[in-house]
Amino acid sequence: MKKSLLQITMIIPGILLLCFAFSCQREAGPLSDDDVAAIKASIEAYMQAVRSEDSAATAALYTENAVLMPPNESMIQGRAAIQTWEEAGPITTEFNLTVEEIDGRGDLAFVRGTYSITVVLEGAPEPIQDTGKYVEIRRKQPDSSWLIAVDIFNSDLPLPE
Repeated sequence: MKKSLLQITMIIPGILLLCFAFSCQREAGPLSDDDVAAIKASIEAYMQAVRSEDSAATAALYTENAVLMPPNESMIQGRAAIQTWEEAGPITTEFNLTVEEIDGRGDLAFVRGTYSITVVLEGAPEPIQDTGKYVEIRRKQPDSSWLIAVDIFNSDLPLPE
């Protein structure tokens, strides 16, 4: 009798551990229509913030520890540093994003698309137009918003000779 009681007391924690392990490994489903709509709304807010030169609003669309990877520069880490980078940038007169793909699972999504931008550089005789592509990795927040965790973009234009 002692042996079977001992065996039972050893088996129960193992069963509980297996139940916990399997419940934690549920596969996350695809993004819902609400998730995709929230991401698209965030992209619209991003374009509006850039167009209005609102660096704080732009930075607020990134996670606190986000990473921005602009072309020909070092990585910029953290929302505050991203805001500082935005503030130091040229004046933007036009800015558009075109979403090519949104996909993800659970609380992780990616956005792939193209951009067009016109900026005015100090001392330049006329505005500069650029087109390029971008990829964002987004994380769903407790309030169901989707903030940018990783952002990389680069130009389609050749380097000047």
